[in-house]
Amino acid sequence: MDLKQLEYFVRVAELGSFTRASIVIDVAQPALSRQVRQLEVELRQNLLTRNGRGVTVTDAGKLLLDHARGILHQIERAKEDLGRMRGALAGRVAVGLPPSIAKRIAVPLTRAFRQQLPDARLSITEALSSAMQESVTAGRIDLALLYNPPPSADIDSVVILEEDLYLVGPAQPGGTANGEVSLREVASQPLVIPTKPNSIRMLVEAEMANIGCRPTIAMEIDGVAAILDLVIDGVGLAVLSLNAVLTAPRPEAFATRRIANPPLRSRLALAVSSQRPATLTQQAVLKLVREVVSQTMNGSAPPA
Repeated sequence: MDLKQLEYFVRVAELGSFTRASIVIDVAQPALSRQVRQLEVELRQNLLTRNGRGVTVTDAGKLLLDHARGILHQIERAKEDLGRMRGALAGRVAVGLPPSIAKRIAVPLTRAFRQQLPDARLSITEALSSAMQESVTAGRIDLALLYNPPPSADIDSVVILEEDLYLVGPAQPGGTANGEVSLREVASQPLVIPTKPNSIRMLVEAEMANIGCRPTIAMEIDGVAAILDLVIDGVGLAVLSLNAVLTAPRPEAFATRRIANPPLRSRLALAVSSQRPATLTQQAVLKLVREVVSQTMNGSAPPA
């Protein structure tokens, strides 16, 4: 196989159509189809299922697509490394952000990136921390903001922000959003909580186990927006950061109480691969992400 075949396959798989892919990469459709077919013959696997509406990716194709994206990304990094010899801060940098953080920093980060690194390209991926840690390790993204990353020999991470967690419920008429609640009391409340291995779910269970209790789970569901909708619907209460509530469409619809005794804190870490040295452009983006988080997010960021 060669890089051209991998690039063609990735484009066809992502766009779901040879016709659309040929337009995007400006290659004649017969030539594009021939290259992908040669790749299938070499690998002795059907990578795509052709139908009247386009193509779908087979199980073997999904596996190759995952590898191919990482390989092509590493080629981009190699080009950037060579570009460093000319003193240019160029190339593509792929950044992973949790959805609640992306809502706050994606726009200011993009704006600052364009101002400070005009010759480079920024790619932002939104995903849960567990999925992004795997992507950093595999080389599909260069750096990521992760909530409470577990120790790993493949990841270097530094905590840049600590956020208090709150018990979140529907606002009551004439009620107040202030106050505190003990972790033991939180354990007795019906909770709408993400499924494992969500970082907040794992943190809640670990800290409750330390005081000899466990959460009362009303429902498991992933996604902050869905959790808050269920809170409003009366299914249960949620454990979230204040930032997650403030970025909701109607933050005034919720009452929040800070979890204390003991306090429950989520740690946001900036993570990179320990197996690959960061390029100059990636180092510049690491610094930029820290600055944007410090300026944008509520809370106290540790010193650099």
